[in-house]
Amino acid sequence: MAEATTDVPKPAEKPRLISEADVTKYKTAGDIVHDVMKKLIELCVEGAKIIDLCIEGDKLIEEGTGGVYNKAVKGVKMGKGLAFPTSISVNNTVSHFSPLASDPLSSQALAKGDVVKVHIGAHIDGFAAISAETIVVGASEQEPVTGRKADVIKAAWNAAEIAMRLVKVGNKNFTVTDAVAKTAAAWDCKPVEGMLSCQQSQNVIDGKKRIILNPNEAQRRDIESITFAEDEVYGIDVLISSGEDGKARIEDSRTTIYQKDSSVTYQLKMKNSRAVFSEVQKKAGAFPFNVRALEDEKRARLGLQEAVQHGLIKPYEVVYTPANTFVAAFHFTIALVPAGPLLLTHPPVWYKPELVKAEKELEDDELKSLLTKSLRESRKNKKKAKEAEGNADDV
Repeated sequence: MAEATTDVPKPAEKPRLISEADVTKYKTAGDIVHDVMKKLIELCVEGAKIIDLCIEGDKLIEEGTGGVYNKAVKGVKMGKGLAFPTSISVNNTVSHFSPLASDPLSSQALAKGDVVKVHIGAHIDGFAAISAETIVVGASEQEPVTGRKADVIKAAWNAAEIAMRLVKVGNKNFTVTDAVAKTAAAWDCKPVEGMLSCQQSQNVIDGKKRIILNPNEAQRRDIESITFAEDEVYGIDVLISSGEDGKARIEDSRTTIYQKDSSVTYQLKMKNSRAVFSEVQKKAGAFPFNVRALEDEKRARLGLQEAVQHGLIKPYEVVYTPANTFVAAFHFTIALVPAGPLLLTHPPVWYKPELVKAEKELEDDELKSLLTKSLRESRKNKKKAKEAEGNADDV
């Protein structure tokens, strides 16, 4: 008599940390950022005022996010808007330059040959796509970028492409740190010291898992070694300097970009500070904001002082590498979904080899090989790799 067969229960599917709906929101934000980036780059011409570009970028992000996901769910409207205020940082300015009309540097305009970093971000329902890229004002295929400007842009672009291929499940953060430094060295450049890339999740762009660039001894000791895992999202910020050591310092620019620190609690004493903090929570939520977005700039500046002093709000300071050096940056947002790494932002709008003519090239065979690989391994290649592993075990 045949034995009765019993149905073997299927193993329960592992719950996803990010759903397909979340990924769609990330990608929608990424599409909006790409459209705005294209428009901003067209506007980055000789004589364009940086403040005008920053205001226009923020307006275009708000318009873009305002046109999607407008149906209320259970009577609640979805939060959308800026995930990072537009900043336009030129030459040796590393990042976060977005002046107010009252600032001494508000009249700064772009000049031909300027190395310009454009940094913007959008979010849908707290799922943020942030992007940055570097252009040179007035460059063309007929008049390409050369010299140290070409070196630093080429180094940053290649380092970003390599980082993109190393942020994958099972790899470690310091693998990315070291590969970025090695890539930059091919053009006699250095990553900007201490710059961080962070894990992202809903309403969080500065999560606990982090990658650091060019750390000093203390920074390397303080940053925890982490392993990238499935369903994690990262914002990867690659900033490269043509300077000797990659060190940056605060100069005379006023800080204009701030962010609420959700991990800190403190009861503000001053009435004005409480009013400004309430306005920040209402307008920006968990995301960075520019003082320009607040109702009364003078009152906001005063109100922010107490909040910053007690760590409720953190500043995004404007830092500079030494004079006569250049900084290039590329920032991308990437998700480590089960099918493989998924770029949530778009490739750079401006960069192409014909525009940037450096004399040096990448020589390291391992890094060159990495650049030839696609971001996501094909199923056929995965199968071959598994079979190879199986055969190796049999030997």
